Amino acid sequence: MSTKGVFRCEKITKNNPVFSRFRATIETAFYRNNVVKVKSRREAYKLALSCPGTIVTDLEVYQPEKIGLDPNSKVLLFNDGEVVGRYAPARRIVGEPGVNPEEYAGKLREAVYNTRFRTMYHAEAIIGLNEDFCVKAHLLVPEGFENTLYNWLLNFQPLDSCFEELYKNSRVFENEGDIFVFSDPYWKHVDHPYGLTFFDPEHNVAAILGMRYFGEFKKGTLTLAWGCASRNGYVSCHGGQKRYNLPQNKSFVVGVFGLSGSGKSTLTHAKHDGKFDVTVLHDDAFIISLKDGSSIALEPSYFDKMADYPLQCPDNKYLLTVQNLGATLDNTGRVVIVPEDIRNGNGRAIKSNLWSPNRENKFSEPINAIIWLMKDPSLPPVLRIDDSSLASTFGATLATKRTSAERLSPEADPEALVFEPYANPFRTYPLSHDYWGFKNLFEKRNVACYIFNTGHFLSKKVPKEMTLSILEKIVTNSISFKKWGDFEGISIMEIKGFTPDLKDDSYIGLLKRQLHSRLEFIQHLETKKGGYDKLPSEAYDSVQRVYTQLRRLTAL
Repeated sequence: MSTKGVFRCEKITKNNPVFSRFRATIETAFYRNNVVKVKSRREAYKLALSCPGTIVTDLEVYQPEKIGLDPNSKVLLFNDGEVVGRYAPARRIVGEPGVNPEEYAGKLREAVYNTRFRTMYHAEAIIGLNEDFCVKAHLLVPEGFENTLYNWLLNFQPLDSCFEELYKNSRVFENEGDIFVFSDPYWKHVDHPYGLTFFDPEHNVAAILGMRYFGEFKKGTLTLAWGCASRNGYVSCHGGQKRYNLPQNKSFVVGVFGLSGSGKSTLTHAKHDGKFDVTVLHDDAFIISLKDGSSIALEPSYFDKMADYPLQCPDNKYLLTVQNLGATLDNTGRVVIVPEDIRNGNGRAIKSNLWSPNRENKFSEPINAIIWLMKDPSLPPVLRIDDSSLASTFGATLATKRTSAERLSPEADPEALVFEPYANPFRTYPLSHDYWGFKNLFEKRNVACYIFNTGHFLSKKVPKEMTLSILEKIVTNSISFKKWGDFEGISIMEIKGFTPDLKDDSYIGLLKRQLHSRLEFIQHLETKKGGYDKLPSEAYDSVQRVYTQLRRLTAL
């Protein structure tokens, strides 16, 4: 099995790599006499059904028996209050500058102690759906948050008979213990008015305190699994991946990386009007092997936005649960959902893996292309990056805008362009690990790199149909690229109305500002968190070369 949940007592020593004070505190909480083990999705459904505040809609779960539910199970709706998104500033990670172990060890012990008078529910699942990477995870939630427990067991894979056997036969990682996530959404602390998400990633434990939004629980669990994968020969990916099954037994595997709202789910699940036979790995969480370029999905289900799915949309057939949506009665008196973010931004749903009829949990075929999805008005709809250092650096300086999936601090500008390295704000290890991992894929495995601008080019919105057409041409190798100006390692597909004018001073000025912002961001990483996430000098140099070439252009 990938992780070790049981250790012989004589092997537990002060220097045991699996244990720390934080793991000892968190894991111990799971064995108290106020803890009730929930063993299946069926049990969790019944608990959520009777949880105060649950809305039992008249929408039926599609083929419930295939996902471990009883016949006639209904789609459950549960709503949070003011907060309907993740809050990144609440994250504290052991080993990062400014995180005092003594302070947080005390806070954590007190948080666990104060849940002793509540019934706590314990669920188990696996993260990673293949024998090569299959990590067991545990979640503890208090009574009153049965919907959180149910959503977690729907999002991840419970250990039913089939997957229990897979886990038993999976590759063993000797120094990795099971993942344990302790939570108390009722928790309050004067030092953490917006809650606390605490991680000890080296020892696979976390505490989610004062948080209700399910995305914190999903991404909190994935945070630890991604860290485990990074330590064991994989590149951890927050993105979507699909395989195009082409004639003559050929295939093309592509990964798209972007934050919520960037189009990664749209591109991953695109049907292409039936022009391609497509197999989906996942649209949010997977890992790529540095050994052979294969990929493994981490979750069976999909946690998807509901903004673009009206009530009658066929895709709603696959809903399992919904969160932060309205409810109403239809003309027959049935309780139905009110989607499209009318109640609030970032309405969400968990969809069954049946949503993608052609779904696999591992692609043995090596990945062929990586696409960075950006919202940068200085960039055309598509660029190809042919230099491995620059390709990895553009991923490390992935430009986007914040979305409704995040709760922003009061002073944050929601319209500001920001950089989110590799579209993964859930990293608990130094950023350089991802830089070298992706560069390895570009350099040693000859993975192609593209940038798709899915926002606006200057003032013109890049149509979704254009982005899909570009992707299709890449897959069929029918796209024509040419060197972009004098920029080394960058090629462009010229598209009428969307081709940059390198003789336009205003455009050149915008591009210079955006490139300079990337240089400043890389420099900022040198000192941020004591340099914990600093990039190698070659990353700065690769962008500096492009910036210098641009300055020469303006001097002509």
